Amino acid sequence: MNKKANLLVSLISIVDDDQSVRESTTNLLKSNGFRAEVFSSAEDFLASSYLDETKCLILDVQMPGMNGLELQRRLASEHRCIPIIFISAHDNLEVRKEATRSGAIDFLPKPFSEEALLRAIRAALGMAKENL
Repeated sequence: MNKKANLLVSLISIVDDDQSVRESTTNLLKSNGFRAEVFSSAEDFLASSYLDETKCLILDVQMPGMNGLELQRRLASEHRCIPIIFISAHDNLEVRKEATRSGAIDFLPKPFSEEALLRAIRAALGMAKENL
């Protein structure tokens, strides 16, 4: 399998408490050849069998229970190097700074464009736009 095919079958996990965001993002990813799994909470993601397989994480900031920044810190403390793209309906400058300072690939305010998300995913997976 070539590099492009390997990247396209890489698992992208979506963690967001908003079902409509999970559904629309999953549809976008699948229509662009990506594999996607969805989780309604950080705790569900951590307990899943997909944790070790995830190559990119699309993560909401504000969720009940563990929020996105807390999940980012938890993954870092466990030395899990999963590229993270944050999405948020609350574009707070301090939260954005903390997320990116802690290694997030991108921080997209909701609603975000499909192209912005796909561009961030390409960056997370090390893909150039022209390779898709």
